[in-house]
Amino acid sequence: MRGEREQYVRVLDFLPHGHPDDPHPIYRKRPIVHVVGEGNFTLLELIPREGFVPQSYDRLYIGEEEQSEIDHVKRRVSYKELTHGAKVELPYALEMIVKEQEPRFVNFFNDAQPITTRLHTIALLPGVGKKLMWEILSERKKRPFESFEDISHRIKGLYHPEKVIAKRIEEELKDEHAKYKFFAK
Repeated sequence: MRGEREQYVRVLDFLPHGHPDDPHPIYRKRPIVHVVGEGNFTLLELIPREGFVPQSYDRLYIGEEEQSEIDHVKRRVSYKELTHGAKVELPYALEMIVKEQEPRFVNFFNDAQPITTRLHTIALLPGVGKKLMWEILSERKKRPFESFEDISHRIKGLYHPEKVIAKRIEEELKDEHAKYKFFAK
C-alpha cells in the first residue's frame, strides 16, 4: 500500500462555502471536502462536482478512472489544517476503515517485528506496555491470530484491538515528525 495513490477515501467534513480561512470573496470560494484515505491514511482536501453533497463517512472513489462525485483532489493537508469537524470525525472514520480491513491489521499483530533490541513495534501501540506486548508475542507463537475477536479473546487486557490500531494511526497523523510510522505516510 505504501507509496501508492489513494483509491478510496472516507469523508470527514464538507464545507459547502469553502474553507473559512480562505481570503477570496465568497463568490470565488468553492466547496471543499476533507477526507482520509483508506490505503495510506492520507489526509486530503477535495473539490466536489457541482451539486454533490457528501455526508460524513461516505466512501468516495478518487482513483484514475472517471469519478462521478469528485471534480479533483485540491491538495494534501496536514492534521493541523483539518477543520474542527474533521478532527472530531477522524477517530470514528479510522476505526471504520480498520474494521473493514481487519485481515490487514490482524496480520500486523502476527507479523510485527522488533525495532531495536529494546523496542518492539507492538509496544508503540497506545495502552500496550511491556507485559501486554510479551503476552501478544507469546500467544502469536502458539498460533497466528485470526481476527480482532480472536485477539480480544486470547489477550486479556486488549479488549478492542481495532480501537488501539485506529488510535495509533491518529497519533501518526497528528505528529508529522514522528520517528516511527507504521500505518500513515
